[in-house]
Amino acid sequence: MSSMDIGIDLGTANIIITMGGKGIIVNEPSVVAYNKKKGEVVAVGREAYKMIGRTPEYIVAVRPLRDGVISDHDMTMLMLREFIRKASKNLLIKPQIIICVPSSITDVENRAVVEAALSAGARKVYLIKEPIAALLGAGVDITKPSGTMVVDIGGGTADVAVISFNGIVKATSIRMAGNKFDQAIIKYVSQKHKILIGEKTAETAKKTVGNVFEPDPDVSMIIKGRNVVKGLPQSLEITEANMRDALIDSAMEIVNKIKSVLEVTPPELVGDILASGIILTGGGSLLKGLDRLIAHNVGAPCRPAENPIECVARGVAKAFKYADELLDGFEKVSMYKYK
Repeated sequence: MSSMDIGIDLGTANIIITMGGKGIIVNEPSVVAYNKKKGEVVAVGREAYKMIGRTPEYIVAVRPLRDGVISDHDMTMLMLREFIRKASKNLLIKPQIIICVPSSITDVENRAVVEAALSAGARKVYLIKEPIAALLGAGVDITKPSGTMVVDIGGGTADVAVISFNGIVKATSIRMAGNKFDQAIIKYVSQKHKILIGEKTAETAKKTVGNVFEPDPDVSMIIKGRNVVKGLPQSLEITEANMRDALIDSAMEIVNKIKSVLEVTPPELVGDILASGIILTGGGSLLKGLDRLIAHNVGAPCRPAENPIECVARGVAKAFKYADELLDGFEKVSMYKYK
């Protein structure tokens, strides 16, 4: 990997950028704040995230990616441009860029990602699929003809894939991940306790007392919101047991998707997975009890990778070295817009 090459894990919740031998140089929320009156970017990343729900009408603070794909092309281009500018401010020439995308992304969505990167200042653009990048980042040798299953749970999507001999054997993607867990908590608290809470509060509750397998009813926290009947502020104590009730249906959607992939995987590779286990990556894999829930229902060992949040980004950083070896999941698309 050249010192000028840039790798981007373009996530729904966070954008992580690696550069050359420097490792991770940017790890910030995928949020952009835009001034509609002046037609300019006010902030990106952490500073923009602080503005969500707190801006006047003429400033919009938005997440331009939804469910793992670009929902607002213009805002994504502006956000990428600012982040690439941060990463390459001392470079004299335009960088080569690898961008990670979900395994089930369509050609139209591929094109949107590539054109956003080219517009943001890339010289060449490459795409790598998330399961390949996740396993590379987890330190798994994917060149061997043996099956490995990875479940990458990000902010917008969960990618489930079986990898063998440098390629994706079976893969699917489900739009059930970290953000959907937050929405499930908001819905549960609203319906059961008639209290409306925000996304940040739901995310904090998920990280603090979220548990989907054998929760401890004595572990709790206080959350604050607005009573939807009275319209007044109200506090509520919520336990791990409450959170299991809120999250179990969403977690089981991921479990069922894992089962569906295993059902169509060649038996020899299923045997490999039973021996080596299922690897969890992505921020969503940190949900307490999820690994044990999967192992209990699927019947195969399951473990989170070391530092799962940065796994995909580390894999993207390694990807240039594997460009000529990967049989599937890596696409050279520097001339994509002319295809």
